[in-house]
Amino acid sequence: MFAETEFWFALIKVITIIALIGMGGYMILVGWQSPDGVTASLRHLVDPSSLLPYGIGGFFAGFQIAIFSFTGIELLGTMTAETKTPERILPRAINALPIRVIIFYLLSMAVIISVTTWQHVSPDVSPFVTLFAKAGLPAAAAIINFVALSAAISSANSGVYSSTRMLYGLSIDKHAHWQFRILSRVTRIPVRSLFFSCLCMLSGTLLLFFIPNVMTLFTIISTLAAILVIFSWGMILAAYLVYRKRRNDLHQQSQFKMVGGRPMAWLTLLFFLLAVVMMFFDEDTLKAVAISPLWFLTLWAIWRFKQRAASTLH
Repeated sequence: MFAETEFWFALIKVITIIALIGMGGYMILVGWQSPDGVTASLRHLVDPSSLLPYGIGGFFAGFQIAIFSFTGIELLGTMTAETKTPERILPRAINALPIRVIIFYLLSMAVIISVTTWQHVSPDVSPFVTLFAKAGLPAAAAIINFVALSAAISSANSGVYSSTRMLYGLSIDKHAHWQFRILSRVTRIPVRSLFFSCLCMLSGTLLLFFIPNVMTLFTIISTLAAILVIFSWGMILAAYLVYRKRRNDLHQQSQFKMVGGRPMAWLTLLFFLLAVVMMFFDEDTLKAVAISPLWFLTLWAIWRFKQRAASTLH
């Protein structure tokens, strides 16, 4: 059910982005001129004013939202591991990822800048809406809002899936309450893990009562999510480094090795550290950085309580 739902959500996004790239490409080829006098051209990409228009600080400030945008990419390994032939499917899925990023992220951004120029991209309006509107499609806003809604539902769907699977796995390993490993008799889904995950997600709407400004709240939540994702990815890299040190014999037998190996892992960890440091220089992202230790302290307190309870039983 999860895979089927994600297929249709992904199809909506893919069709929209391909339509944007195709339409923008046509506008560039014919040298289309917008009502505000901007002529679509690839020259806008190499215009000196387009290179770091807000300075190096603006470039680094984008790391937070960029990392947040890739939240959940680790699910690729989680889901592939549950297939019948992960040794064949995982390399194909991983190797196809850079191509998809180039097409759906870089190419679409290049088309938008070539048609509208960065000076005419407003943070209050989706650049997709801007491009379609310039092409003379008045229904662009409604279409893009529908796509954005489907993307949000897709993100929530992936979040519920991953958190449900994580709770179930923790319960199986006796790191979470035994209730979370109870399966539905009909669907064989860990329903109590699912209900708890949905409850946690819905509780996020209550934050609007404390921070009524949606954009401020989004910045704080997305930054907090980025910090937690960085921690999660950092643990994956740390586990890889320990694995290489302790069981390098198994690594040598692996048929699908990470490109760059240990040097790439260390460089990525340094990049994550730089991304966190940059969050200290913005007021809203700094709030999330200040809040994040509470989450780790809570996890530590729960872990200590669990250890004491286990020692008491023994």
